[in-house]
Amino acid sequence: MKKIAVTGGSGKLGSQLVHELQQQGYEVASLDNRMSDKLHCRQIQVDLNDFGQVVSALHGADAIVHLAAIPAPLYHPYPYIFANNTLAAYNILEAAAVLGIRKAVLGSSESSYGFAWAPKPFSPDYLPLDEEHPQKPQECYGLSKVVGEATAEMFWRRTGMQVISLRFSMITRPEEYPSFASRDPKSFKTILWSYIDIRDAVRACIASLEAENCGAVSLNITADDTLSHWDTDQLLQEFYPDVTELRSAFAGRTAVVSNAKAKSVLGWKPQYSWADQLQSK
Repeated sequence: MKKIAVTGGSGKLGSQLVHELQQQGYEVASLDNRMSDKLHCRQIQVDLNDFGQVVSALHGADAIVHLAAIPAPLYHPYPYIFANNTLAAYNILEAAAVLGIRKAVLGSSESSYGFAWAPKPFSPDYLPLDEEHPQKPQECYGLSKVVGEATAEMFWRRTGMQVISLRFSMITRPEEYPSFASRDPKSFKTILWSYIDIRDAVRACIASLEAENCGAVSLNITADDTLSHWDTDQLLQEFYPDVTELRSAFAGRTAVVSNAKAKSVLGWKPQYSWADQLQSK
C-alpha cells in the first residue's frame, strides 16, 4: 500500500496529511476542486459529485482518505450541503469498489451526535460520550455525516472493504491555542469542550490506513483533555446539570468525549494538549 489518494488535499487537514504521508514514503495524489501551490504531489482537479471523474481520478490508488466536504451548515443552502457531502462519499466508495481498492478512511465528525449545530439545544443521554451514543442531528451537516457512516457500512457488507470513519472533534492548530485561553467556557459548551490537535488528527488518519481487519467502524478522534481551564466536574455541574448518568469519573480536566475505542482499535493516542503547548512557551 504505497499510493494514497487524499480528497480535500488542499484543505486544512488534508494538506498536512499529504505532507506527512510523503514524509513517511507514501506516493500521494490530492483530489480536490481547487489546486494548491502549497502541495508538492500529483494534484487532480475533480468534481466528486461526478462518478466518472471520481473513478478516473482514483485509478491506481491503493487506499483512500476522503476528507473533502462542506465542513459546516454554513454559507450554502442546506439541501446543497447535504447532497454534496453524501453523494461525494458514496461516489468515492462506489469507485473504490469498482477499482478493487480495499481500504478507505472517511472524515466524519463529532457533529453527527447533533449537539454542535442544534437549533434546539439538548443534552447528552449519558457521559462520557462514546460511539454507542445515539446520533441525533437536527441539521444537514450532521445528518450528512450519519449517512456517510451508514454508506461505509453498506460497502463493507457488500464488498468487505475496510472503511474507518473518523469522528473528528474541532481540529485545531497550535497557533490557535493562545486565543482559547481567554475564552468563556460557555463558548465551547455545544462541542462538549472537545478538540483534536491537527497533528494528532493526521496521525489518526495514517493509523487508520495502516490498520487491518477493522471492517466498518466509526471512532471518536478527540484529545484526552477538555478545551477549558475548569475541571470537568465543574463544567458539567454548570452547563449540563441535567445529565445524571455519568458512567465514569472525571478527574481534573478529563475529556467529556471518549477516545477509548480509537485507542483500542488503532493503537493511536493523542500526543498534544492545548494546555501543555501554552505552558511550554
